[in-house]
Amino acid sequence: MKHLLNLLAAIALLVWGSQMVRTGVLRVFGANLRNILARSMSNRFSAALSGLGVTALVQSSTATSLMTSAFVGQGLISLPSALAVMRGADVGTALMAVLFSADLSWLSPLFIFVGVVLFITRQDSKPGRIGRVLIGLGLMLLALRLVVEATEPLLQAEAVRTLLASVSSDLFMELLLGAVLAVLAYSSLAVVLLIAAMASSGAIPLEVALGLTLGANLGSGLVAALTTAKSAVEERQVTVGNLLFKIMGVAIVAPFIALWVQYVSPYIANAGQNVVMYHLAFNVFNSLCFIGLTQTVARWVTALLPRPAEESSTQLLRPRHLDPSALSTPSLAISCAVREALHQADVVESMLIGLQKVAETDDAKLSEEVRNLEATVDDLYSAIKYYMTKISRAELDEREGQRWTEIISFTINMEQIGDIIERVLLDLEDKKIKKGRQFSDAGMQEIHELTQHLLDNLRLAMSVFLNGNVREAQKLLEEKARFRDLELAYAASHLQRLSQHTVSSIETSSLHIDMISDLKRINSLLCSVAYPILEQAGALAPSRLKPVALEGRRRPGGQSPKPAPAARPVTQTRA
Repeated sequence: MKHLLNLLAAIALLVWGSQMVRTGVLRVFGANLRNILARSMSNRFSAALSGLGVTALVQSSTATSLMTSAFVGQGLISLPSALAVMRGADVGTALMAVLFSADLSWLSPLFIFVGVVLFITRQDSKPGRIGRVLIGLGLMLLALRLVVEATEPLLQAEAVRTLLASVSSDLFMELLLGAVLAVLAYSSLAVVLLIAAMASSGAIPLEVALGLTLGANLGSGLVAALTTAKSAVEERQVTVGNLLFKIMGVAIVAPFIALWVQYVSPYIANAGQNVVMYHLAFNVFNSLCFIGLTQTVARWVTALLPRPAEESSTQLLRPRHLDPSALSTPSLAISCAVREALHQADVVESMLIGLQKVAETDDAKLSEEVRNLEATVDDLYSAIKYYMTKISRAELDEREGQRWTEIISFTINMEQIGDIIERVLLDLEDKKIKKGRQFSDAGMQEIHELTQHLLDNLRLAMSVFLNGNVREAQKLLEEKARFRDLELAYAASHLQRLSQHTVSSIETSSLHIDMISDLKRINSLLCSVAYPILEQAGALAPSRLKPVALEGRRRPGGQSPKPAPAARPVTQTRA
């Protein structure tokens, strides 16, 4: 029992080490790696090479698959190009398996020591994150040695020998077990290294190890497909297409395992090296054999997972930029959230334009359509908020932490603006459209000018939120004061029309006053975007109140204020 627990602990350590390396590399180089992928799509061969290089660093073809599928979902690259990237990604992870299978155990204590020192002393900086990667590499190398040591005593147990003998009699069982292990470990690299270590120690026959290796390759494709199961159709097409490539490759290669054992394995002395070289040969064969079929497989996948007809009309209304694969790189995830917040503001802008048209045309159907957009604004707010909670705050530096707060504040304001617009539209329907009433010409012109000012201020607020420009933030606050003056002037004009007994003004008086008041509230929410930028730049005064002298001022009741008590002179006393 003790030896079994040691083996399980070594396997867990191997999986955990690979996870630390993957997340650490993504946090340090994630943005650059994504740029490399996005910019190397001129042809399928350069795309495959970029996939190979990125995966060699990330040590996970699953992570590369998720990044690539997110690009396809956002319309940045085509599906055939994404499938070409995955052909290179599989070779990249196989190369890393070959590297780790070498005797590098002497590097384990060095990597762990240097990594811990960097991580503890510079935890929130780039060197600290590199230290995390070194810790993961050291743990992987240590775990591989522990796996070999833990399997040797287990081989003496009769039950273990019987179990291994039963597995070796069925190729399908080997493929299934290898796939299940890869899914559970969330890493085909870790599983292949485990299989190689067990084969090296004699725990499993070489032929069984090769069957398990093919199953691990199937499992890596299945992991990516399961991870994107609830994503957009475009993203699922990438992972399903990659899985199809793996299934076709395994179907071709699996019947010839015995030929590898008979003709190739005698030239490779160590069984563990035999496994990783077979893993590399399979992925090179699979990539070279199918690199020319990316267009064909893309058509198959498109037919298998067609884009719903109604999706095109609602595509702009669902979250588009909240990339789950970016969460492992907090700074990149912040950028994704910023883009989605601007998408939410675009929907709010559509609502404002619709509000202006409804006020002018009394179109009840348009009013209902615009009100329905409020649910979209709420959904986007919920999606952004949930996405932001999954970003590790501990991994953010001071500026990114401030940006995190700004995004939450901005999306809350947009959600509140959507609520206000919905309420204004309901008032227009109940108090104006259904009763057949009209604003006066002057009143309609005032509302038109206010909504036009709001649209301009919304666009300026979006620019301030995106760029953080101090001059634009100052201009936004100036627009707030100008809007307040307009609201007061238009309220006074409305009262003047009431005194002149203008019928249309009397009938819509309550609606008119409430509407310009609500528009002022919307403008205040928009202008609040400027405060964090100006405060950080030191451009805000501590108070809007002007210091005034109390002498000579009188209270409303006619009484003069009491003078402040005179300060007593300071006297010194002897001890």
